[in-house]
Amino acid sequence: MDPKAHLQPPGGSGYLAWVRHYRRAWLSGDLTAGVVVSVMIIPQSMAYAMLAGLPVQVGLYASILPLIGYALFGSSMTMSVGPVAVTALMTAALLGPMAAIGSGEYLQLAIWLALLSGALLFLFGLLRLGFLANFLSHPVISGFISGAAVLIVLSQIPHLFGLSELPASPDALLAGWQPLNSLILFLGLVGLLWLLYARSLMARHLEQIGLAAPLAKILARLAPILVVVVGILVTDVWQLHDRGMPVVGELPAGLPSLVWTTPGWNTLYSLLLPALLISLVSFVESVSIAQSLARHKRQSIDANRELLGLGAANVGAGLSGGFAVCGGFSRSVVNDEAGAQTPLAGVVAALIIALILATLAPLFAQLPLVVLAVVILVAVTPLIDLSSLRRAWRYDRAEGLTLLLTALGVIFMGVEAGIILGIALSLAAQLWRGSRPHVAVLGRVPETDYFRNTKRHLVETEPHLLALRIDESIFFANTKAVEHAIQRALSDYPDTRELLLILSAVNHIDSTGLDMLSELSEGLAERDIRLHLAEVKGPVMDQLENTDWLEHQVDEVFPSTLIAFNTLSSINRPSANPEEVNP
Repeated sequence: MDPKAHLQPPGGSGYLAWVRHYRRAWLSGDLTAGVVVSVMIIPQSMAYAMLAGLPVQVGLYASILPLIGYALFGSSMTMSVGPVAVTALMTAALLGPMAAIGSGEYLQLAIWLALLSGALLFLFGLLRLGFLANFLSHPVISGFISGAAVLIVLSQIPHLFGLSELPASPDALLAGWQPLNSLILFLGLVGLLWLLYARSLMARHLEQIGLAAPLAKILARLAPILVVVVGILVTDVWQLHDRGMPVVGELPAGLPSLVWTTPGWNTLYSLLLPALLISLVSFVESVSIAQSLARHKRQSIDANRELLGLGAANVGAGLSGGFAVCGGFSRSVVNDEAGAQTPLAGVVAALIIALILATLAPLFAQLPLVVLAVVILVAVTPLIDLSSLRRAWRYDRAEGLTLLLTALGVIFMGVEAGIILGIALSLAAQLWRGSRPHVAVLGRVPETDYFRNTKRHLVETEPHLLALRIDESIFFANTKAVEHAIQRALSDYPDTRELLLILSAVNHIDSTGLDMLSELSEGLAERDIRLHLAEVKGPVMDQLENTDWLEHQVDEVFPSTLIAFNTLSSINRPSANPEEVNP
């Protein structure tokens, strides 16, 4: 056991348990992490607001109350919530057809999307619906994020060239090219190269000159703030804005207003499905991040409390004029590496961002949009995860195909259609697998009490006893296949007088499956074959005991295959017949 385990904050052990059990020794780490994360959040949140089609200050608004809301209800000690690339893209993709991007109506829809997402998440938490995350499989999430990352990259390329949109052809690009475009491209490429260097090599070089590894990693992750500062200085000193350089522009001074417009019921109704999709994606992503962080600290994560924490965070984002938020991997890692011990680090970061908004907002007016674009590009390119596609394809073609088609669906059909397609494909693949159950003929391994598949092992069988193990729950999609496998086995063993169904892998039998078994029993009785069961699981037996089938059509139920084999073999035991079938 870790000798420091008793000093760990009580993650997942109750609401605000970290407050009740707070230790003074944790304070320095929380304060340091709060400062570091606030510096990191500023360029990220502004960039993701731009990606969402919103004013950049909205990203800062979404980085204050959400951190406090999550601290009150969440179960992770070090996860940092706020604007992220995926929810920003989903906001733009889902709301774009409903209002003009950049309009006041669009901003109000984004606010209400966050509020509805938060309300749904909080409601799901109260109802203890944490299992909803299971409906988004890893291939679906991976495919969705990869497809979304491709869309994000494509959306930022025009900013890199100083254009409002991608040109229709290379000729159109050259025809409209201006000296200013070259300057914007140069500034963007310098920032891009710097951030790529920081992501891949900076930490190693800082360690080589004597910095401790944790500090080197933190400094490397804070590289975007230097790009922001340099971009502002270059634009201001050379008056590039006056020459046409696209910049952020004046930011409203002070903290966000808690005033918003209430939309009509029809508008709220149209936001329900987008809110549900964002809720599911943000929940799955956040839980996976929280679990990853908690694992190495031997802490626990409560999925239902994560729903409440994310719900409170999104409600907070909406109340303060922000947009939908969730856990961010990079900022959470920085938070952890900077020494965060409890959610107090998030509260500290929120207070610092609020202070910056109240006092320093005008300084961001000269920030070039191309700088925010390169911050986004470097942040999202690792999300295009081709390695997951290769692994999934090698392991299970159905899962690999689900991942690929989900990504392509997001790219070519849109975010909403893509994720619905992914869920449908995942469920279809599961039904397809379940419809092809494995049914094995078992025999006894000589001189042992073990029973194995006759097609894989040298075993002993009895001519009058046929033992079949059904390796799947019996439900509407596979009843015909199960019945066909049983009948085929009976044809292969024509001397069968005792049929033993081993149900150790059967977790459920639905009414269609029960009807099939009942019809099977009637056919067996006509052929003078008795039906027996073995190793029936408790919940399945509870169901079967409420039926006439078990009482009138099943001869005996055995607790184990060994007992069944010994009992039924002794009824009319012929000489054992060892058989070997090629594996």
